[in-house]
Amino acid sequence: MRRPQPLPTWDEICSIAAEHHIDHLGVAPADVLERARAALLERKQAGLHADMGFTYRNPERSTDPRRAVERARSIIVAARPYRAVDEPDRPAGAQARVGRYAWVDHYAPLRVGLRAIVTRIRRADHRAVAFADDNSVVDREVAYLGGLGWFGKNANILIPGAGSFFVLGSIITTAGYPVSEPVADGCGSCRRCLDGCPTGAIVSPGVVDANKCLAWLVQRPVTFPVEYREALGDRLYGCDDCQEVCPPAVRFGDKHRIELGGIDGPVQAWVDVLDLLDGTDDELIERYGRWYLADRDPVWWRRNALVVLGNVGEADDERTRRTLARYRAHDDEILREHAEWAAQRLASRAAV
Repeated sequence: MRRPQPLPTWDEICSIAAEHHIDHLGVAPADVLERARAALLERKQAGLHADMGFTYRNPERSTDPRRAVERARSIIVAARPYRAVDEPDRPAGAQARVGRYAWVDHYAPLRVGLRAIVTRIRRADHRAVAFADDNSVVDREVAYLGGLGWFGKNANILIPGAGSFFVLGSIITTAGYPVSEPVADGCGSCRRCLDGCPTGAIVSPGVVDANKCLAWLVQRPVTFPVEYREALGDRLYGCDDCQEVCPPAVRFGDKHRIELGGIDGPVQAWVDVLDLLDGTDDELIERYGRWYLADRDPVWWRRNALVVLGNVGEADDERTRRTLARYRAHDDEILREHAEWAAQRLASRAAV
């Protein structure tokens, strides 16, 4: 019979994390996340979630760590940087931008590191389960309670001396670790994220209206709102604007960067929209399938690409004209409508 090992010390936990480039750790209590639950229910009732699922789908579950791990006592919270050491240059042609967190699968190496810690805790006969990009727990609230950082006015966690370009994960465990001290607010009177949001989606400090947020609109499986199509610009997936104008994120971002070459898969910072619009469903799923996609239907990527083409394409480009003509006669009503908008947008830009 295997004898349990001693519970790893906090220093041992930190050492394992460091081996996997997990730069920041903290501990939150495994209690019900009362504040997060109230906020989710309030914003859902107000319609600010814009049909978003994720932790909104079942707030009672996603705010109760003991539903994920019975008799849990601690939540180890972790942050791993995702800003790249070398950022790819924009290629020529009609290119669409991808949010930095989605250039590669940053959650995969985070999960590897979390599972290494989980394995060590389990050897001490404690339960431990790792969560990253998972609907089971509100990761930002846990990160706040675990002392990683404060809630910025853009609703991101801002880590002192590090900024916000981090992916978050957690380990819910029956092992007891000392809870970390909370971090004081560091935003002060700054409101650059509110003023810098291209659609005004940050309606008050820490409150985002998903009906206006480009990061959600590119994922939401509906017609892209006409009033935000020009604001979408060249974004295909994700939006970094509220972080790119944030002083702590800008000031300290260079200190916490990651080598993308050590992460599996191609770096997808830019996407050629005409190539995307020419691809089959199977080809697009193979290229971009790690991104969230409603119903696994590439129609939503094509929808975004058509809006981007209207914003950055060239009206006199023959391939662009052929592509738009094909989509204006498409079987899908949504793609027809967005192609028509793109054609009109290109015509108006050319006239100007």
